[in-house]
Amino acid sequence: MTPAIAGLVAVASAGVGTVAAGGLTDQGALSASQYQSISQSYIGGADLGGTNGTDISRNFDRQRYEEQRSDQQAQLAIIAEQRDAVERTVESYSEQIANQWVVPVAGYRLTARFGQSSGLWSSGSHTGLDLAGPSGSTIIAAASGTVKSAGYEGAYGNKTVIVLDDGTETEMWYAHQSRITVEAGQTVRAGDVIGYTGSTGNVTGPHLHLEVRPGGGDPIDPMTAFAEHSVTL
Repeated sequence: MTPAIAGLVAVASAGVGTVAAGGLTDQGALSASQYQSISQSYIGGADLGGTNGTDISRNFDRQRYEEQRSDQQAQLAIIAEQRDAVERTVESYSEQIANQWVVPVAGYRLTARFGQSSGLWSSGSHTGLDLAGPSGSTIIAAASGTVKSAGYEGAYGNKTVIVLDDGTETEMWYAHQSRITVEAGQTVRAGDVIGYTGSTGNVTGPHLHLEVRPGGGDPIDPMTAFAEHSVTL
């Protein structure tokens, strides 16, 4: 072999690396069958009994979906329970407001108490409270209920009778009005305007005569009845 040919062989050997002169093979190289076996282990080949990557992803997504749906259902149940609690609170508050009593006139002077004796009253004893003030002062319903009657009645003058809707059938009488603004059968709430003070009937001056009659029977002291509803007259 000439020196020139020997040099070419040396250069070829250095460039190929894994291929050696003289017919020898690189013992570290992978065969085609070995490469295929390794690749199948990564992708879950059927010959290895594995599950492919797509099936694993679907199972994982389905599990996540079921967990999220379960969490949402639990949250909706909590929200529904909170909503029911709020509705119960509102209903209870509404009932309290509906049964709340208020003072029927403003800027009054108490000129006659319940049970006072005088020839001014036909029964000889005063059956309510007299709340005196300027004629034409606004009268409001002291409690919610239904108007039983509204009109002129002898010594009471213009009188409105309201039956309370608290289940006790208690009646409130508002007498000596200059004008009545409600009528029988009308539903009123505490605070609604029902008329104006005046001097109709048997009076010595403009005022509201107020009576409270539990069950529509005999009158009781309005001060006591109002105090039981946290209202001071």
